[in-house]
Amino acid sequence: MAKKPSIMGRQKIKIAKIEVKNHLQVTFSKRRSGLFKKASELCTLCGVEIAIIVFSPARKVFSFGHPNVESLIDRFLSRNNTNNNPIANNSLQLVESHRNANVCGLNLQLTQILGEVEIEKKRSELLDHMRYVTNQASKFMVNEITNSSTFFGDNGNGIFDNYDIKPPRTMPSSSDLYNHSLSFDSAALF
Repeated sequence: MAKKPSIMGRQKIKIAKIEVKNHLQVTFSKRRSGLFKKASELCTLCGVEIAIIVFSPARKVFSFGHPNVESLIDRFLSRNNTNNNPIANNSLQLVESHRNANVCGLNLQLTQILGEVEIEKKRSELLDHMRYVTNQASKFMVNEITNSSTFFGDNGNGIFDNYDIKPPRTMPSSSDLYNHSLSFDSAALF
């Protein structure tokens, strides 16, 4: 479906600062995206490398770069270094050392966080194992209580019919379960 042309068509606008704040922001957003689009087309058609950095009226930064902004800025700064400019050379070295220090710091943080995650995974596995053992022990105790109640008479006075009295089984405490590795066949419990 063809777009209906407007009666007024494209009009020439006066090039001056826009005073209305809302209109200024809308115009900035549209023009910025148009500028970045044209820069992208220029890169594609001509094979050029472009870096554009724009600060909005609200002081937000927007950038476009092909292949990327950082490499083009580094190349621009290093081009100034070939003129034996000691100030530019020092600033480039300062930027590079700052970047390297940030990368080293981030790598150290990542290593520490990965170590903490591994410790928490092992702790979680241990807690899951302890929950399983506790659950099985509870089932066993309920089963023992249920089986032993059938040995009592109807009057509940503890009279046994020709059964030997055996000492109660002792269950390991929770600290014993935590400090010792328990190995058992889970299929044999069911």
